[in-house]
Amino acid sequence: MTNQELLQLLRSEVIPAIGCTEPIAVALCVARAKELLGAEPDEIDVYLSKNVYKNALAVGIPNTGMTGLPIAIALGATIGKSEYMLEVLRDATPEAVIYAKKYMLRVPAQLHINYEAPSILYIHAKVRKGDLTAQATIMDEHTNFVEEDEVLKQKGNEAIRQKNNDGEELKLKRVYDFAMEVNTNEITFLKDGAKINTSAAETSFADQYGHGLGRLLRSTTLSATPEMQRLFGNTLFTKIISYTCGACDARMSGAMVQVMSNSGSGNQGISCSIPVYLYAKENNCSEEQTLRALALSNLTVIYIKQSLGRLSALCGCVVAATGSAAGITYLMGGNYEEITYAIKNMIANISGMICDGAKPGCALKVTSGVATAIFSAYLAMQHSFADSTEGIVEDDIDRTIHNLTRIGHDGMQITDDLILDIMTHKQ
Repeated sequence: MTNQELLQLLRSEVIPAIGCTEPIAVALCVARAKELLGAEPDEIDVYLSKNVYKNALAVGIPNTGMTGLPIAIALGATIGKSEYMLEVLRDATPEAVIYAKKYMLRVPAQLHINYEAPSILYIHAKVRKGDLTAQATIMDEHTNFVEEDEVLKQKGNEAIRQKNNDGEELKLKRVYDFAMEVNTNEITFLKDGAKINTSAAETSFADQYGHGLGRLLRSTTLSATPEMQRLFGNTLFTKIISYTCGACDARMSGAMVQVMSNSGSGNQGISCSIPVYLYAKENNCSEEQTLRALALSNLTVIYIKQSLGRLSALCGCVVAATGSAAGITYLMGGNYEEITYAIKNMIANISGMICDGAKPGCALKVTSGVATAIFSAYLAMQHSFADSTEGIVEDDIDRTIHNLTRIGHDGMQITDDLILDIMTHKQ
């Protein structure tokens, strides 16, 4: 891929989002169907792939104080605008939310899990008002609308296979070379995105969101007890973790905050940008160094996700933290060799973390991923790294990465089914 193609890939995958992207994509699909209908529907049926259903089950919906799909669908059917894409609920004012809650009781959506969905990421909305009907379908990517017929389903599956093949052709060295060569004037949007994500974290410090881990850790630098100061300290390490999981706390709990996503996930965008940005800022790195590190981090995540898939049983926070490990290693003065060491350390450590849906507890996983990324970078700079005698790590970094994605994409299918079964059959 040329530098221009990789730049376009970055621009298409690093985009703004409000709320968790799975329920937001469902709201987006319903909004499009409503627009095609030309009126608020009296009946709504939504068909979801199991992975979309899993990720939308327990996460907070912006500005509503509620979790899950019913309120997201109601907002999509009432005030959602498809032109906003992943910010489809941008107009969810308090008044609009009150109306949507009443609408939800009057027109309850019928939810269906499609276990034979043509894509891991599949959303189909059917709406009706009187004799009028309309439908909309999203497949493969959170904002990718397709026509609902068998030919395009087959084309969609082929597109997934082709994209995975493209991912296998892209190499980490190509990612690194792009980050070192690209005109930094063309990637300033990555720093803007990191600032947006940092602002989301600051929202979480002002109130109680989720489990409040980010706020708790942040307090160690402000007004913590002596015990907390001794345990956590006023360090850059604590600041990076507090900001990263704080941003996750806010968006998983339904705060009306914008974040810059990566590969369809806000948490991935947060986890691959905030640690790199804060490390660069606190160490007085140059503008060029900061931008190149952010490009390396973001594009590493995109590269890994191409063969892993948009959704899987493997936690995306692990993938995103791997990008941060690469970016921070570069900022520490590492070259391509040290960056491969850092990624091997990541894969040797937390590669088995499962995804059991989007929820406030994702902030805990983000914390684990980011802490491991910093450890991995420091070890890499000492030339201490997991080698080919250890587990799924190989000498070749790209084979190591694809060992990880094979486990997540192919090997954890049964795990994914089991996770969903447990989530939907709790006592």
